[in-house]
Amino acid sequence: MRAPIEHVVVVVPARDEERLIDRCLRSVAVACGAVDGPSVQVVVVLDDCRDGTRAMSSRFDVELCAIDAGSVGVARAHGVSRGLAESTASAGRTWIASTDADSQVPPQWLTCQLALAQRGADVVVGTVRPDPSDLTAAEHRAWSATRVPGRPNGHVHGANLGIRADAYLRAGGFLPQDEHEDVDLVARIARDPLAVVVASDECDVLTSGRRVGRTPGGYARYLRTALSG
Repeated sequence: MRAPIEHVVVVVPARDEERLIDRCLRSVAVACGAVDGPSVQVVVVLDDCRDGTRAMSSRFDVELCAIDAGSVGVARAHGVSRGLAESTASAGRTWIASTDADSQVPPQWLTCQLALAQRGADVVVGTVRPDPSDLTAAEHRAWSATRVPGRPNGHVHGANLGIRADAYLRAGGFLPQDEHEDVDLVARIARDPLAVVVASDECDVLTSGRRVGRTPGGYARYLRTALSG
């Protein structure tokens, strides 16, 4: 059994998300409030924001930091570094939870990840689902046909990812990539034969169903491709 988690760092990268970040941070606040025991810190990384994202985020009990990287990999890494630097818990007792500013986490998001960590998980790869309001009825049916409840597909999404900090540091953390930084990190951690990577759909995260995202690839491109027929 692994050491119990004493501190949780929630990292939310944001780039011009004034329309959706209020929904995101409200849901994160509820998830944080459900955690009993570990302290929780929320770090919002404002990456080259030109809209009202900062003003919207400042309404919440979060730590704001601004960068001009224009890179989600840099933004996630910056948020993690900021959180770990301010934590008094050891890396083995610190959990990193990642979501996106265009997403809405469920109330049990963190408690679910922490329960899996307590059972030995170094990484929790969570599922996501597109906001039905962004899809036509036919598109939503097509997407739903790809999902089997209780059988997570194991696809890595930065919008629903949890990692024990010592595993994160051993793997070298998020790299300065403009996309797929989440997939790359989990792949590096999984190369360690002792690392435990768990796929779960217990804490499914709602994310934007937009077809043009902040990066050329990512979930927006997947939806654009998968639902084009």
